Amino acid sequence: MAILEVENFSVSFKQYKAGLKQIHNQVISSLDLTLEAGKILAIVGASGSGKSLLAHAILGILPGNARTSGTIKYQGEILTPARQKALRGKEIALVPQSVNYLDPLMQVGKQVRTSVKISEDAVGVQRKVFERYQLKQETESMYPFQLSGGMARRVLLSTAMVSGANVIIADEPTPGLDPVVMKEALQNIREFADIGSAVMFITHDIDSALRIADHIAVFYAGTTVEIAPVENFTNKGEELRHPYTKALWRALPQNDFIPIAGTMPHPSELPTGCLFAPRCPLATPECNEEKPQMRDVRDGMVRCIHAN
Repeated sequence: MAILEVENFSVSFKQYKAGLKQIHNQVISSLDLTLEAGKILAIVGASGSGKSLLAHAILGILPGNARTSGTIKYQGEILTPARQKALRGKEIALVPQSVNYLDPLMQVGKQVRTSVKISEDAVGVQRKVFERYQLKQETESMYPFQLSGGMARRVLLSTAMVSGANVIIADEPTPGLDPVVMKEALQNIREFADIGSAVMFITHDIDSALRIADHIAVFYAGTTVEIAPVENFTNKGEELRHPYTKALWRALPQNDFIPIAGTMPHPSELPTGCLFAPRCPLATPECNEEKPQMRDVRDGMVRCIHAN
């Protein structure tokens, strides 16, 4: 069942150049994806491809110079700024990339309790979830600076868990973790889906995504180029649909370790047609005419006129 739907969504930022000339840089364009209850959709792509920006757009925390178009629907209704404010931290929760999201002046137990539903015993719920994440009771009286990195991440996970949110957005929650802690963190994220939440797992690490996700959405230059079941990421990538996804897969060290020629375009210099065309070995003159639409191909979705 679809919980959150992003349809033809775009984000641009107003900037001023010399002489106070106003320009709009399109950072996300024509983006489409759907989050389903009990499922994890992993968002992968290079830095600057728009992954975290999408999370901020869903939460309604974009900076003031941002302009958006298209729609975001939550449970079938448009997610207006007023609804975003009302739902943020309650029905739509964020597991952020940085532990700096914790208030340095508040004990972590109190911080977690603020996300507990009003009708519940906040202290009891907080202590139960701390026990679940192997955080001792004395941890609740600590301040963020007193926590190890692993403890701080578990506090952030606790905050999302006690909210009972229908949508969990985990934004790069595993960078810099050793293998044991990373395995634990990924298991914790999988738990959100197993209890019925729709999860968006943002990462640059395809290997991590494959361990817990149901589908993977591949971002390039601010748009989705492919959404595929995790089972398609195998062997030489024969089951994948988009040339960029295949190249990304083959660039991994455990595969062919073949680098992708060229660089991703800057938002101010996007090509008129397919955004990947300047780097694509399959590009034809048609690819430069207009941006391809997302379409269904072999139980997945792809933005490429050559995919079959």
